[in-house]
Amino acid sequence: MRILLAEDDQILADGLCRSLREAGYAVDHVADGANADAALAANEFDLVILDLGLPRVDGLDVLRRLRARNTSTPVMILTAADSVEQRVTGLDLGADDFMAKPFALSELEARVRALVRRSMGAANSLMRLGALSYDQVGRVASIDDKPVELSAREIGLLEILLQRAGRLVSKEQIVNHLCEWGEEVSHNAVEVYMHRLRRKIEGGGIKISTVRGLGYCLERPAEAAAAE
Repeated sequence: MRILLAEDDQILADGLCRSLREAGYAVDHVADGANADAALAANEFDLVILDLGLPRVDGLDVLRRLRARNTSTPVMILTAADSVEQRVTGLDLGADDFMAKPFALSELEARVRALVRRSMGAANSLMRLGALSYDQVGRVASIDDKPVELSAREIGLLEILLQRAGRLVSKEQIVNHLCEWGEEVSHNAVEVYMHRLRRKIEGGGIKISTVRGLGYCLERPAEAAAAE
């Protein structure tokens, strides 16, 4: 999962980036609203954490421009504790949640998980697809309730496929959602990760189909049975 963090306080930004990366997210950071707007116009993100007091272009304008592009990416706004009017305006403009500064990192991480879960259409942190279950909090996958040992890259890939279960996912989409700026992951590397993930989970009746030249699809159990 890839997050854009727009925060001009470098100390806070460093702490958030470190915490979120340790939780398994790919995080890109910008320190002003103009760069945030440019990043959102040019890239796909699974979540935006948006400070409202940004230089150059303020956070509300960044949010306004994002929603004007008909983009439904979840947005969490960061505000000063006493800025009730800003929070109300932000929510009315299409923000999904807010955190008042100062805040506990553990609460922010929980809210991030909730927003990502909502965007995936999941009611709780445990997602199920046939015999496959995935715990978003512990980032643990299981087949028939037996844990499956996956690398960090394989977990990230599984999250992308689960979010789009039943739909085609291109290699380009996988790279865009798996990697931060400056990371280079080739399409050949994606094929290697996919091969390893497929080998580890397909024994449980979970099928990842390949559409040559287009991408991959994590099939829902009924679809997999019909294809056999």
